[in-house]
Amino acid sequence: MADLTDPVHVIDVRTIAPPQRHSLIFATFDQLDPGTALELVNDHDPVPLYFQFEKTRSGLFRWEYLQSGPALWQVRIGKVARGEAGAVTSECCGSCSCR
Repeated sequence: MADLTDPVHVIDVRTIAPPQRHSLIFATFDQLDPGTALELVNDHDPVPLYFQFEKTRSGLFRWEYLQSGPALWQVRIGKVARGEAGAVTSECCGSCSCR
Protein backbone atom coordinates (compact mmCIF):
# COMPACT_ATOMS: atom_id res chain seq x y z
CA MET A 1 0.00 0.00 0.00
CA ALA A 2 1.26 3.50 -0.85
CA ASP A 3 2.10 5.94 1.89
CA LEU A 4 -0.56 8.62 2.44
CA THR A 5 2.21 11.22 2.71
CA ASP A 6 2.88 10.85 -1.05
CA PRO A 7 0.10 12.76 -2.82
CA VAL A 8 -1.07 11.57 -6.20
CA HIS A 9 -2.75 14.81 -7.24
CA VAL A 10 -2.58 18.46 -6.23
CA ILE A 11 -5.73 20.45 -6.89
CA ASP A 12 -5.41 24.23 -6.60
CA VAL A 13 -9.05 25.27 -6.45
CA ARG A 14 -8.14 28.94 -6.45
CA THR A 15 -7.89 28.62 -10.24
CA ILE A 16 -11.21 26.77 -10.67
CA ALA A 17 -14.69 28.31 -10.89
CA PRO A 18 -16.49 27.81 -7.55
CA PRO A 19 -19.42 25.78 -9.00
CA GLN A 20 -16.95 23.22 -10.38
CA ARG A 21 -14.71 22.77 -7.33
CA HIS A 22 -16.45 20.12 -5.22
CA SER A 23 -17.40 17.92 -8.17
CA LEU A 24 -13.77 17.95 -9.38
CA ILE A 25 -12.45 17.15 -5.90
CA PHE A 26 -14.87 14.25 -5.37
CA ALA A 27 -14.29 12.86 -8.88
CA THR A 28 -10.53 12.94 -8.31
CA PHE A 29 -10.86 11.37 -4.86
CA ASP A 30 -13.10 8.62 -6.19
CA GLN A 31 -10.43 7.66 -8.76
CA LEU A 32 -7.70 7.31 -6.11
CA ASP A 33 -6.49 3.90 -5.02
CA PRO A 34 -6.67 3.16 -1.29
CA GLY A 35 -3.48 4.35 0.36
CA THR A 36 -3.02 7.32 -1.95
CA ALA A 37 -4.02 10.94 -1.45
CA LEU A 38 -4.72 14.26 -3.03
CA GLU A 39 -3.68 17.67 -1.80
CA LEU A 40 -6.09 20.54 -1.93
CA VAL A 41 -4.88 24.15 -2.12
CA ASN A 42 -7.42 26.85 -1.27
CA ASP A 43 -7.69 30.47 -0.17
CA HIS A 44 -10.02 29.66 2.76
CA ASP A 45 -10.63 26.86 5.23
CA PRO A 46 -12.38 24.05 3.32
CA VAL A 47 -14.26 22.81 6.39
CA PRO A 48 -17.60 22.68 4.49
CA LEU A 49 -15.91 20.22 2.13
CA TYR A 50 -14.83 18.16 5.15
CA PHE A 51 -18.46 17.89 6.28
CA GLN A 52 -19.50 16.88 2.78
CA PHE A 53 -16.86 14.13 2.83
CA GLU A 54 -18.16 13.03 6.25
CA LYS A 55 -21.67 12.78 4.88
CA THR A 56 -20.92 11.08 1.56
CA ARG A 57 -17.69 9.12 2.14
CA SER A 58 -17.60 8.48 5.86
CA GLY A 59 -14.94 5.94 6.79
CA LEU A 60 -13.16 6.22 3.44
CA PHE A 61 -10.89 9.22 3.95
CA ARG A 62 -8.29 10.87 6.14
CA TRP A 63 -8.20 14.64 6.42
CA GLU A 64 -5.00 16.41 7.42
CA TYR A 65 -4.34 20.14 7.44
CA LEU A 66 -0.87 20.88 6.07
CA GLN A 67 -1.22 24.66 6.18
CA SER A 68 -3.95 26.60 7.99
CA GLY A 69 -4.19 30.09 6.51
CA PRO A 70 -4.68 32.87 6.84
CA ALA A 71 -4.10 33.36 3.10
CA LEU A 72 -3.38 29.79 2.03
CA TRP A 73 -4.90 26.49 3.14
CA GLN A 74 -3.53 23.08 2.19
CA VAL A 75 -5.26 19.83 3.08
CA ARG A 76 -4.21 16.26 2.36
CA ILE A 77 -7.21 14.02 1.74
CA GLY A 78 -6.18 10.37 1.81
CA LYS A 79 -8.24 7.45 0.60
CA VAL A 80 -8.39 4.40 2.85
CA ALA A 81 -9.80 0.94 2.26
CA ARG A 82 -13.29 0.16 3.49
CA GLY A 83 -13.19 -1.15 7.02
CA GLU A 84 -9.65 0.06 7.73
CA ALA A 85 -9.36 0.99 11.40
CA GLY A 86 -9.21 4.70 12.09
CA ALA A 87 -10.28 5.58 8.58
CA VAL A 88 -11.53 9.08 9.26
CA THR A 89 -9.34 11.51 11.11
CA SER A 90 -9.80 15.24 11.34
CA GLU A 91 -6.73 17.13 12.33
CA CYS A 92 -8.53 20.41 12.67
CA CYS A 93 -6.50 23.55 12.64
CA GLY A 94 -8.49 24.87 15.60
CA SER A 95 -9.34 28.19 13.92
CA CYS A 96 -12.56 27.08 12.28
CA SER A 97 -16.03 26.12 13.45
CA CYS A 98 -15.68 22.36 12.97
CA ARG A 99 -15.18 21.63 16.67
